[in-house]
Amino acid sequence: MKIVNKILPGWLQHYQQKNLSHDMVAGVIFTILVIPQSLAYALLAGLPPHFGLYVSIFPVLAYILFGSSMVQAVGPVAITAIMTYSVLSPMAIPGSSEYIMLSASLALFSGIMLLLFGWFRLGFLSQLLSRPVISGFISGAAVLIVISQFKSLLGISYPGEEIGALFNALMQQLPHNNHMTMMMGFTSFLILILSRKYLVSLLTRFGLSRNQGAFIARLVPLLIVFLATLLVVYFDLDTTAEVVVVGHITEGLPGFEFFFPSYDTVKTLTVPALLMALIGMVQGISIAESLAIKRRERIDPNAELVGLGASNVVAAFYGGMPVGGGVSRSAVNVASGAQTPLAGMVSAFFMMAIVAGASHWLARLPLTVLAANIMVAAISMVDLKSFKHAWLYDKADALALLGTACGVIVLGLEGGIVLGVSLSLVTLLYRVSIPHIAVIGRIVGTEHFRNIARHQVETIPGVLFLRIDESLFFGNLNAVEARISNELSKVNEITDLVLVMNAVNMVDTTAMEVLTELNRDLFEQGCMLHFAEIKGPVYDKLSDSPLLTSLSGKVFFTTNKAFEKLRGHPKIAPK
Repeated sequence: MKIVNKILPGWLQHYQQKNLSHDMVAGVIFTILVIPQSLAYALLAGLPPHFGLYVSIFPVLAYILFGSSMVQAVGPVAITAIMTYSVLSPMAIPGSSEYIMLSASLALFSGIMLLLFGWFRLGFLSQLLSRPVISGFISGAAVLIVISQFKSLLGISYPGEEIGALFNALMQQLPHNNHMTMMMGFTSFLILILSRKYLVSLLTRFGLSRNQGAFIARLVPLLIVFLATLLVVYFDLDTTAEVVVVGHITEGLPGFEFFFPSYDTVKTLTVPALLMALIGMVQGISIAESLAIKRRERIDPNAELVGLGASNVVAAFYGGMPVGGGVSRSAVNVASGAQTPLAGMVSAFFMMAIVAGASHWLARLPLTVLAANIMVAAISMVDLKSFKHAWLYDKADALALLGTACGVIVLGLEGGIVLGVSLSLVTLLYRVSIPHIAVIGRIVGTEHFRNIARHQVETIPGVLFLRIDESLFFGNLNAVEARISNELSKVNEITDLVLVMNAVNMVDTTAMEVLTELNRDLFEQGCMLHFAEIKGPVYDKLSDSPLLTSLSGKVFFTTNKAFEKLRGHPKIAPK
């Protein structure tokens, strides 16, 4: 029994009977609802549509075995799909055997990296990508997704994914286009957009709860797919009107296909796989944490990384498509009533049954309807609200978001994320290179010190108190020296300078040497240099340095003690 308990995940060992019916029903409903999405995202990745069904089976079970979230749903997602297509389409023809092998290799490499991140507890690497950069990356990728799907939506063809090529194709081909494909695609697109925007509020007016309305709204994509497929079958539109459909899907479960990537493949895909792993890490952990907070649960971020990594490694050998934690998939899972990962297990086995014996029903599903589903999902990923909030709060972050989005659209996914990270780092370096320094005084009758520009305080003639609100390192010393010199010039007959260091977490070697020189220069001018409120770790490093061994003044435990000690003049000048 102990051996079994070690193998079984914790949630299964303590499974509550009351959740069984909810999970069973949710697993079946979820599977039916995500079939169109799974097909569509495989198509978006440049793979045969049924590959999206394949990676909704065993990779899901792998995540359930190792992950920690109760309701996050793993499978084909838009971001990994567009990244797969963006990386691999220049290397091989989408859908070809070479392309499929490269896609499987990309899943394998990104999965191994995620496993390593989890095993070595490197989840902090996700902090390299700020929220504005992630938001900009997803928004830019969403625009690329929309552009890429105009081919299938309108039944036109054009080289590449550039906006210019799209407009040229529209001008040249629309007059002679397949009007049935256009009508079916546009109708599906409009219904999906309108239902996403207005259906929930409309249903609530008719007495349904908001949760019920949201669940019905999520049924609309499935209903559109069903009706469009019914039209194609009844009127033979794939034959009489040349509407492009999914096509023949081989029934039966494919076997695991083990392979060893070549050295050239490893060298080519290492950087894209790392980028995909980082994006998958941020997205997967963020979704799992947000769901856990709503359900008053906790997740283990490193277990999430291991679960996501394991699911991608399994997907490499079974389905050949990278997977991740999806916002929409998880939302559908929760809306279906899932309580535990058992719903995911039921979904995986039900999907297995569909692939084994019912996939022929999907053969005449029109691609234009799948394209409409993809485009509507992508449009919802464009995060204008985050840009608006960032612009009002911090324009530097807003510019990083906008720069990342534009970089993705113009330079591609890798170029965009590099540009976004670079903008974030430049912004960070700019901020720390010009630290905030305040001239402070004591609030009368207290031991609290505040900025003289903001508060009514008392000061000591000839004594200057400066609070430095940033760590001191080689990158900001010029600004610090200039500010100190400027403030010293404003004080008549300066006798003492007190640097308040309660916000300083680090003093590097260059800063220590500069402060040592400042101490010597001030002493020659008849001014004593003092420090107050140096943090313990900083003091430990400075204790044997030339700065403190040759310090002309003293190191005070508190700013107030420095104030009392230096208040030699009987009269206090109010500010």
